[in-house]
Amino acid sequence: NAFLLLPEIKSLLSFFGGQFASSQETYGKSPFWILNIPSEDIARNLMKRTVCAKSIFELWGHGQSPEELYSSLKNYPVEKMVPFLHSDSTYKIKIHTFNKTLTQEEKIKRIDALEFLPFEGKVNLKKPQHVFSVLEDYGLDPNRIPENPHNIYFGRWIADGQRELIESYSVKKRHFIGNTSMDAGLSFIMANHGKVKENDIVFDPFVGTGGLLIASAHFGAYVYGTDIDYNTVHGLGKATRKNQKWRGPDENIRANLRQYGLEKYYHDVLVSDASKPSWRKGTYFDAIITDPPYGIRESTRRTGSQKEIPKGIEKCPESHVPVSLSYHLSDMFLDLLNFAAETLVLGGRLVYWLPVYTPEYTEEMVPWHPCLKLISNCEQKLSSHTSRRLITMEKVQKFENRDQYSHLLSDHFLPYQGHNSFREKYFSGVTEKIAKEEQSSQE
Repeated sequence: NAFLLLPEIKSLLSFFGGQFASSQETYGKSPFWILNIPSEDIARNLMKRTVCAKSIFELWGHGQSPEELYSSLKNYPVEKMVPFLHSDSTYKIKIHTFNKTLTQEEKIKRIDALEFLPFEGKVNLKKPQHVFSVLEDYGLDPNRIPENPHNIYFGRWIADGQRELIESYSVKKRHFIGNTSMDAGLSFIMANHGKVKENDIVFDPFVGTGGLLIASAHFGAYVYGTDIDYNTVHGLGKATRKNQKWRGPDENIRANLRQYGLEKYYHDVLVSDASKPSWRKGTYFDAIITDPPYGIRESTRRTGSQKEIPKGIEKCPESHVPVSLSYHLSDMFLDLLNFAAETLVLGGRLVYWLPVYTPEYTEEMVPWHPCLKLISNCEQKLSSHTSRRLITMEKVQKFENRDQYSHLLSDHFLPYQGHNSFREKYFSGVTEKIAKEEQSSQE
């Protein structure tokens, strides 16, 4: 999930306060980033949210060589060190290297070289009050590991991130899952991109089995959802899990939130068609976080009407509306952006996945709306020829009326209309891959 780290940290910094210390260009090239954060409490709050970042440290010194590091440390104000180094304290020093493994002897040598620091407390390796770390960056290429590190940092450990959430909320252990249930880690990242906070109201118009609602509820938001699939919303029908034929009585979205002690944040989930929003006009949601169907494992559908029934097919009874009409991807995203512009509060965020056929993708294809500002656009590869983009947008302008935007949007969505055949393009690549594998096995 490294591709999502920068936007996640940016979202959390804009939420809690703080900024990057130097130009953004270096952040894709190093696993260590320097941030300016107003207080230690803010740093801890940030780490209580991030699932991408591993740890945060108070930086005491850094350099491109040991000598530069030591010089930097000697210039760090002693009065800032003293509270953590006095005689009543206990401490330990750890050595972290990225992209290189050091021997124990090399680690001890690095620790001994720091004896000039005014440590007066006792070493305690098991339960120290303070942990200090030397962080060495040997680049990102495992095939070209340099002899000496590019950068060396020394600092006091403050807090770790929330990577354990990925395991504790794992889909494998969840009561109710479907074919396309969102990975727990990505769900939390999306909630962070959406700046979800306590008492927010978060909505997922393609809710499926509710994985995205769980992440938002974990952060204290009240959650709603809709889906066109009656069986999924009510937890009925065939089970997704192997060796299980039918879904059980506890397999539903409410039970999922109950499993994690989050049921109080569950407002409701409705059977509804995203192409025909059933909400009264108004701004209800602090965030809309969703993963629309791409037509691969889940079909893209919308409800029809009596007028739209194709010729030659007998009309349905008035009480029945057919559900089998196709829903083009470009139309789906047009409806989604219109809905977000209409129902998000000002400053609220829309976070969603956009499937793309990589050979044809350009940034101009990303759906646009005059009321929404693009915050970030990150790629996750699905195959050699397809990927999906995590799009985060923020509402910056009050919504007037849908007709006013229709002509603007129809032209802008033209470039993405080629992706209405995303399913065919996806499977054409799969077919080609299988054919190549068969050919190579016969040779």
